[in-house]
Amino acid sequence: MAIKPPALQRGDTIGLVTPGSPLDATIINTRMQYLRDMGFNIAFGTNLYAYGGIVSAPAEKRAEDVMSMFRNKSVKMILPARGGTGVQTILPFLDFDVIRANPKIITGYSDITILLNCLYQFSDLVTFHSLMLMDFRNETPSYNFNQFFEATSTFTSPRIIRNPPELQQMSLVPGNVTGPLIGGNMTSLVSTLGTQYEIDTKGKILFLEETHAPTNMIYRYLAQLSMAGKFNDCLGIIMGQCTECPISYNTTYADLINQILVPIGKPLMINLATGHGRFKAALPIGASVNLNTTNNTLTVLEATVS
Repeated sequence: MAIKPPALQRGDTIGLVTPGSPLDATIINTRMQYLRDMGFNIAFGTNLYAYGGIVSAPAEKRAEDVMSMFRNKSVKMILPARGGTGVQTILPFLDFDVIRANPKIITGYSDITILLNCLYQFSDLVTFHSLMLMDFRNETPSYNFNQFFEATSTFTSPRIIRNPPELQQMSLVPGNVTGPLIGGNMTSLVSTLGTQYEIDTKGKILFLEETHAPTNMIYRYLAQLSMAGKFNDCLGIIMGQCTECPISYNTTYADLINQILVPIGKPLMINLATGHGRFKAALPIGASVNLNTTNNTLTVLEATVS
């Protein structure tokens, strides 16, 4: 059974890190103040404000920021500033045994997908495909905050994940499966295939989402995941949104799902509010969930914090 991190409470300390691409200091500071106004204390990663080009700082330094937060007894949650790119380069410098011995909430999406899944895979830690620092602002929908705090600050069980009324979730292939939930951003997951850090989908429920990728690129990603056996191994598939994904060759994202994933015949849900869309469900990576595509429900079967 996966390790559940301690629940987050107002007054706790949140550790801010930049494990991928840099974020403008003004944005960091305004979002940090938002957290303080919510009643949280802040710990700073040494390279939080670093700006090294595509990535904020060398991989060893970004990894040490993450590790320092796991070692810091006063930090309850680790919150990446943003995703971007380059998160996979910190993985060789992480100590998964230390992380396992010091479980903490860590949350994010986009390229943070890589870190979330590896922490579950190698440290048995439940992680959260949910908000990043950049999302803590007035413009963020209340749905996103409600999802985030219900997953990280309550012991609600079971918890049914429902889209907001504005966004319809649907099921295309009926079925009923239960297993650990994994997944996230397609670009990020595909970038780890063929390495020791590639995602393990065997006996798990796989969810995928993407942003700003034309559909010919999505075709390539789905084909690569299929050739790597990831759809053969998984129990069921959840497709999130493809946010601002241009249509190529008159083929839409929905067309690709129908052409590539429906024929696999495994339980298939689509249009779940995840990742880069306006609405962001809080999906606990490593927690046991039930995907019932006959009833069109996704249910987290256990509390995701301790």
